[in-house]
Amino acid sequence: MRKVNQICCIGAGYVGGPTMAVIAKQCPEIKVNVVDINQKRIDQWNGENLDELPIYEPGLKEIIGETRGRNLFFSSDVDTAIDNAELIFISVNTPTKTYGKGKGQASDLKYIELCARNIAKVAKSDKIVVEKSTLPVRTAEAIKSILDNTGNDVNFEILSNPEFLAEGTAVEDLLSADRVLIGGAETESGREARNILSWVYEHWLPKERILQTNVWSSELSKLVANAFLAQRVSSINSISALCEKTDANIAEVSRAIGFDSRIGPKFLSSSVGFGGSCFQKDILNLVYIAKSFGLNEVADYWEQVIIMNDYQKKRFADNIVSTLYNTVSGKKIAFYGWAFKKDTNDTRESAAIYVADLLLDEQAEITVYDPKVNAETIYKDLDYLNSRDPEENRKLLTVVSDPMEAAKDAHAVAILTEWDEFKTLDWNSIYNDMLKPAFLFDGRRILDKEHMEEIGFKFYKIGQS
Repeated sequence: MRKVNQICCIGAGYVGGPTMAVIAKQCPEIKVNVVDINQKRIDQWNGENLDELPIYEPGLKEIIGETRGRNLFFSSDVDTAIDNAELIFISVNTPTKTYGKGKGQASDLKYIELCARNIAKVAKSDKIVVEKSTLPVRTAEAIKSILDNTGNDVNFEILSNPEFLAEGTAVEDLLSADRVLIGGAETESGREARNILSWVYEHWLPKERILQTNVWSSELSKLVANAFLAQRVSSINSISALCEKTDANIAEVSRAIGFDSRIGPKFLSSSVGFGGSCFQKDILNLVYIAKSFGLNEVADYWEQVIIMNDYQKKRFADNIVSTLYNTVSGKKIAFYGWAFKKDTNDTRESAAIYVADLLLDEQAEITVYDPKVNAETIYKDLDYLNSRDPEENRKLLTVVSDPMEAAKDAHAVAILTEWDEFKTLDWNSIYNDMLKPAFLFDGRRILDKEHMEEIGFKFYKIGQS
């Protein structure tokens, strides 16, 4: 079996950066080049201070420190990296379309097409091209067509190798993956390409965890995995609303059903809603694909997962307003957390963005503290919604670097990210710094209700009456 000496990854983002870092660590004989046209991002990856990498993931900076300059390199010289590589990963953004056919549901594949055309233009020898981005079914067919019809008479094999990483645990997910999925053509050359990529992962993973399928099954499996996980979140959140109207406790309900071996306990924590770059985008993509094949009932089923998630965020914001005597105008509300989950600085589709937007519509004054998200990102997230003038966002929302400062003279605190440090804050001091009565809204189920009420908070936790 042919082995590879050089790998190129186009895209230095949340998937490309950590994945290639782990491959470089586990495969020291392979030179790994990560390339991106965003020079600022490349400069951050190459920066001397490893605490200022563009992506925060536990354990990542240690791996970067070990491999960067040895066999891991970050560059904006895309063409040279393509030319030298035998194995090329495409790991660029595939956002939901905001224009034209499929607007609001279909994936925007313009960056994928640009990558394919660039590879076709530059490549002078046979290449294995790996889809690492989350893509709709049959994208590999389009990539293959572009490469074969615009290339320099070289042979391209297209593989699908979707990522199954959870941000905040991405490094551990890569090092101890429960499965790696490799889809390719059912031809002799396609099977050889799958085995070559499998050989890379076999440096540290047992071969039985590396699943080989046809390319279409691999592409669809990624969408379906995210859809099923998001469905569980929306399902338990729907029950949390019912619990709040009765004497049931969502934590007890979750525990009870999680003991059923057919259901299991994972993804049964109620919250203010799921976020991140994948769940919503992939479900919308699944909805669009179903509709395009005339499967309207299938599309309606999965679209309800998104509807329930949006409802949960709105319900949380409405609960804050109604609890604060039906008006938050001019009232200070402290947000603890802006990232969509703990142990990451990723804010894409974070529930905090939408809860803040709803409260800002009510003229609330919000102060945000997040240990890993900076002010520039927070304002950019709000401005992207285009709900109001950017100057008004900056007038009504303030970002601070101290959780105590965020709570000082606040009417309420809302926990929007489950950072571990929030569990160990000096809540007595926070309570004493707040206006009375002091309201605490836990949207991530990280604090004990009885203890918080003993301190003096009027405490509201999702899914408890």
